[in-house]
Amino acid sequence: MVVQAYILIQTEVGKAAEVAHNIADVSGVTLAEDVTGPYDVIVRAEARNVDELGKLVVAKVQAISGITRTLTCPVVHI
Repeated sequence: MVVQAYILIQTEVGKAAEVAHNIADVSGVTLAEDVTGPYDVIVRAEARNVDELGKLVVAKVQAISGITRTLTCPVVHI
C-alpha cells in the first residue's frame, strides 16, 4: 500500500522557486512546483504508510530552509 499526500507550503518572500527545487530532491517527493495563490509551493509525496508520510513531512520537508508553514492533505480514495 502507498499513502499519497499533497503538501501545501508557504515560504519566505522570494523563496518559492528555491524551495520547490530543493524539495524535488527529497526521497518520496514525486512532484514539487512553485505556484501563485495562498500557498507558494505544492508538493505531491508518497510513502509506505501514514507514519512514514509524517516523518517525511516533519523531518525532511519542514527542515528545508525558507519554509514558513505547511499543510498536509492526504489523498483518500473512497
